[in-house]
Amino acid sequence: MSYDTQAPPAAPHRAMRNGLGTAALILGIIGTLSGLVPFFFWLAGILGLIALTLGLVGKGRTKRGEANNKGVALTGAILGLVALILSVVGAVITFTAVSDAVDEIDKAIKDSAPKDPAAKNLADGDTSVYDDDLKVTVSDPKAYKPSEFAAGHTEGNKAYQVTVVIENGGKKKFDATLVTLTGRAGTNGVAAEQIFDEKVGTGFQGTVLPGKKATLTVAFDTPKDAKNLTVEVNPGFDYNASQWELKLG
Repeated sequence: MSYDTQAPPAAPHRAMRNGLGTAALILGIIGTLSGLVPFFFWLAGILGLIALTLGLVGKGRTKRGEANNKGVALTGAILGLVALILSVVGAVITFTAVSDAVDEIDKAIKDSAPKDPAAKNLADGDTSVYDDDLKVTVSDPKAYKPSEFAAGHTEGNKAYQVTVVIENGGKKKFDATLVTLTGRAGTNGVAAEQIFDEKVGTGFQGTVLPGKKATLTVAFDTPKDAKNLTVEVNPGFDYNASQWELKLG
């Protein structure tokens, strides 16, 4: 009598499916490193979400015996969560920095923009007040008699003089040499030439200290029948001009 002593065939070995856990770890590491740079918050968020998902799925495989890298998958999931947290922090830092930069740009633009006067459509004796407390006043026009050597006066036209007063109510000195004055006269708004004479036409000189004033007399040549004179004063490059509508005669 003989017996078959051959051992039964061994069960086939199941291949471990460790790929998801390994991928989670790699993406978690990259996502966490990306999260340390605020500008790359978006990349950290994407990689962190993928790493967290893959890590959890990979950990589930280890419970079912389909994988044996539980530690790797768990570490990948944790790093994915860390990357997500860093992405949120990076987004807050980035958006805050951008908002601050925009505010600084707006402030710089506002500071460099021309300063606006507080009053418009001015009449004789009115004062134009700028936002830095610079004040400009133009008086009512008075008849002026140019000398025979005056420049800018045309024979047959009339001449009028006005007094321009600049008061520096601000805290910084004001460069008066940058002040420009122009005139227009009559219903057609023809240019009223500025008259240069022994008494008028020199322009503002020097600087005006805070709390001080500077006064200048200016004469304009106008058509004989002109009934109005528009005087425009521009205090400088950083200012908008103000206009005075003056009645003649």
